[in-house]
Amino acid sequence: MCGIAGGWWTQPAPAQIKLPQALHAMRYRGPDDQGYKFYPFNPALVGLGQVRLSIIDLSAAGHQPMHSQDGRWVIVFNGEIYNYRELRAELRTLGHSFTSDTDTEVLLAAWACWGRACLPRLAGMFAFAVLDRQSSTLTCVRDAFGIKPFFYSAKNDDGFRFASELPALLQLLPGKPALNWQRAYDYLVHGDYDSTPDTFYAGVHHLPPGHWLSVNLSTGQPSTPQRWWVPSITERPGWTFDNAVEQVREQFLQNIRLHLRSDVPLGAALSGGIDSSAVVCAMRHVEPDLPIHTFSYIASGSGMSEEHWVDRVNTHVRAESHKVIVTPQELARDLDDMIRTQGEPFGSTSIYAQYRVFQLAKENGITVTLDGQGADEMLAGYIGYPGQRLRSLLEIGQWEKAWVFWNEWAQWPGRSRILAAKYLASDTVQGDMYALLRHIHGRSPIPSWVRAGPLQEAQVRLKVPRQQPESHTAGRRVMAELAMALSRRGLPGLLRHGDRNSMRFSVESRVPFLTLDMVNLLLSMPEDYLISHQGETKHVFRAALRGIVPDVVLDRRDKIGFETPEKSWILGMAPTVTEWLREDLKLPFFDQPQVIKEFNQIVTGKKPFSWQVWRWVNFHRWLAQSNQ
Repeated sequence: MCGIAGGWWTQPAPAQIKLPQALHAMRYRGPDDQGYKFYPFNPALVGLGQVRLSIIDLSAAGHQPMHSQDGRWVIVFNGEIYNYRELRAELRTLGHSFTSDTDTEVLLAAWACWGRACLPRLAGMFAFAVLDRQSSTLTCVRDAFGIKPFFYSAKNDDGFRFASELPALLQLLPGKPALNWQRAYDYLVHGDYDSTPDTFYAGVHHLPPGHWLSVNLSTGQPSTPQRWWVPSITERPGWTFDNAVEQVREQFLQNIRLHLRSDVPLGAALSGGIDSSAVVCAMRHVEPDLPIHTFSYIASGSGMSEEHWVDRVNTHVRAESHKVIVTPQELARDLDDMIRTQGEPFGSTSIYAQYRVFQLAKENGITVTLDGQGADEMLAGYIGYPGQRLRSLLEIGQWEKAWVFWNEWAQWPGRSRILAAKYLASDTVQGDMYALLRHIHGRSPIPSWVRAGPLQEAQVRLKVPRQQPESHTAGRRVMAELAMALSRRGLPGLLRHGDRNSMRFSVESRVPFLTLDMVNLLLSMPEDYLISHQGETKHVFRAALRGIVPDVVLDRRDKIGFETPEKSWILGMAPTVTEWLREDLKLPFFDQPQVIKEFNQIVTGKKPFSWQVWRWVNFHRWLAQSNQ
């Protein structure tokens, strides 16, 4: 786990100044080592740099940029390759030799041996840039789910620049980019972010999850990003439920074994829900004598508190428990640092709970944590994708099963038949009808605090940025939605939160659910293995973890996670929020007097509280920082 940066310059002087500045801007990602180097390629030069958080092979042998033994290949790498031992053994049989125990050296040898064909063989999280000095090419790659970040910019007169974080990338650019009004509108009005290659800065992009690009070293311009992994949702024939349970159990335990490979102390983020509890209990199952430290946010005094679930799991695995309780005053104190850490606006104050959990891990000497991120997106979690499931059953003529599912799903907490019908309608209607339904439910594309004129002049699309699954196979609607959530909309934002929050405190956050083997396995199953006819989410996984996780946890019918009492927190700091909102952003489409008016109505109880309040606060503080 590290930070990488680099680029293509026509002049050495600015490169030699800016690349060290970029590394300094993300120094907390790699407090153990730092390195950079320049490579001339007529008529320009390529710079590659890295800051290192030492996790595997703590010696100086892991210094980067790392060169192949013949000098042809150079790599800067951010992430972990968990199956590096198996790959190293295979590469040795092919004639490769190694001088360190690092996964970076294995990755470099794998690339030299197999090229891009090595990517599906990597069990891990990664973003890297590899320079081929023989063919004069620079290739940049990001893992299948976007666990590790990769930002880049490539304006015609500037050349290609990249970094692991936006503040670092901004150091490499000749000037600060303008605000991307489309992404600002999408976030403020619709809560959408991290769902496209574009960032909140115009001309600055994510390399999308599961993509690679190459840079022309004659011009400094990148190719169009290409996909190296496409989720397959084709159902594999011959499944039985018992066989699926056994395969899920074996694969999950294997994932845990691989994710425990570390030369520094390990712990786990524990919310008390099924996913993080499964991770902690599986750690104990595969390593009976491993010291386990867990780190939990406790919503003390709130109905959202999961402390009793956390305590049950800690007792079950004999873990040393560490808990943090957060106050509104602490949120106000840390808000600007958290927003700076995230780099771009985000969805809710639950991100602050996660921020404090990683801070707690650091304070207790833990450098690596495991958590349950990604399980909901691969196991049909949350509330079970009822619209897609009903649609699947109806379009393949399973009317009776659809009727049973509709009734049984509605029996779970927080659900109803009307809610299921709404989800079905939302999944099936398109275009103007979809917009009309949103308007009926009070979701106007032009709320009172948005001035439409400036946005329309700037050709901003004033509608919900709805994305559709790539596959429209009848009977596989849930799987198609999961495939989209895993790679395009949903999970990328969650992974961003975890990466930035953990790295802020020089902690590596690992997500053992997210391996290609696990995802490919689950997406090949019948849909009712994930969401049962009785409306049970994660159906096959709950069955697979019997005997490892306490039944009382596996049988939970609610879901909370690191939820925070956002309303009481924000209203508890209302005077401070009002002062923040008064600061003039000089943004033509953002009607600040109207925002303040509506916030005051919420504070006095004249309007209901909604997540919109957090978006105002977050966007305002982020843009105020960005304008400094």
